[in-house]
Amino acid sequence: MQHSHASNGEPPQEGLMLCPQCDMLVALPPLTYGSKAVCPRCKTTLSARWEEPRKRPIGYALSALFMLLLANIFPFVNMRVAGIGNEIKLIQIPQVMVAEDYASMATLFMVFVQLIPAFCMLAIILLCARVRMPSRLKIWMAKVLFQFKTWCMVEIFLAGVLVSFVKLMAYGDIGVGTSFVPYCLFCLLQVRAFQCVDRRWLWQDIEPAPQITRPVTVGQAGIGQGLRSCSCCTAILPAEQLQCPRCHTHGHVRRQHSLQWTLALLFTSLILYVPAMLLPIMVTEALGNKMPSTVMAGVILLWGEGSYPVAMVIFIASIMVPTLKMVAIGWLCWDANRQGKPRADSERMHLIYEVVEFVGRWSMIDVFVIAVLSALVRMGQLMSIYPATGALLFAMVVILTMFAAMTFDPRLTWDRVNETIKKEPQGDGK
Repeated sequence: MQHSHASNGEPPQEGLMLCPQCDMLVALPPLTYGSKAVCPRCKTTLSARWEEPRKRPIGYALSALFMLLLANIFPFVNMRVAGIGNEIKLIQIPQVMVAEDYASMATLFMVFVQLIPAFCMLAIILLCARVRMPSRLKIWMAKVLFQFKTWCMVEIFLAGVLVSFVKLMAYGDIGVGTSFVPYCLFCLLQVRAFQCVDRRWLWQDIEPAPQITRPVTVGQAGIGQGLRSCSCCTAILPAEQLQCPRCHTHGHVRRQHSLQWTLALLFTSLILYVPAMLLPIMVTEALGNKMPSTVMAGVILLWGEGSYPVAMVIFIASIMVPTLKMVAIGWLCWDANRQGKPRADSERMHLIYEVVEFVGRWSMIDVFVIAVLSALVRMGQLMSIYPATGALLFAMVVILTMFAAMTFDPRLTWDRVNETIKKEPQGDGK
């Protein structure tokens, strides 16, 4: 895909956009098919233009839903140990966890791997196909679609399935069922459907953005011009206007109490992180002997068995990433309070923020590994695997750090870069 940077000419109003990451007012150039506009300051993608902007996402989303249906109907994976076999369907994974009194883990699996992805695909179809429905419902659906995008964890679950295969190869024969390939296709199709929906285009299609009634200067921060960007639909609004007339989302020039919320969530996740590492995340019962296993013990076991790549994946995703993510979020909050920073500092902190946002959800891989193992390994007295308290605590750590990254306002890292920007009293500022 080609990249286009903004020009500084006097643009039409509909071609203006405040960068959601650094607050710079950008004039979007006319985009050719297959190109995207990026912010000249922080390199964030602002808008993209796809060929067939309706048919493409509808096609991908419909195909994804069909594949998800197939993936739930037929057997997913199977295992044989000493002549005893077990076969599971996707839909049986939460049922097993509920039966073992782990309804919370079952809920996480159903919500992140089945319900949210299915809802998002349905929303893409309804919105892109312009299905007749009340405008309030349409606006609600668009708002939820982009908020739920981060919580679609289909590809992370698939990675967890592959890791659990490697873990189980030491105990018996592992096979994939009829629905495994449809599920892999569902994973690819839902990612592609999301890629083909441009937030700016979709909101313009639902309702045109409100007109800007004051003179504006391209290339300067919105906060210095008395402007703010709607956090939901990207409309440019006067700073004092708290409700967006297009999507009815309430907001402020900067997220209110952004740093306080981020730090509160960060400290809560730190408190839970210690028991999550020390308590067992799963229990393996073999011939009547119960063997509890912590996150680190699982990594050591895999390393000892010679599964070095998988041990590294689990170590990085479950130990390194959460630890570094918490350090990075704390660093971002500290940096946001510094006075008169050079631009290079803001660029570095923005890169750290983007990495934190991207990698955070991948820590859920260990939780999904336990979900697959506990559902598949049910061989009675011969061998069974159960989730333990540490798994739920670990899932909570991942979710809380994801929320912490969401409540942090990345524009705070850019606010003191240019001395030319008028310094307004920001409050705690969405």
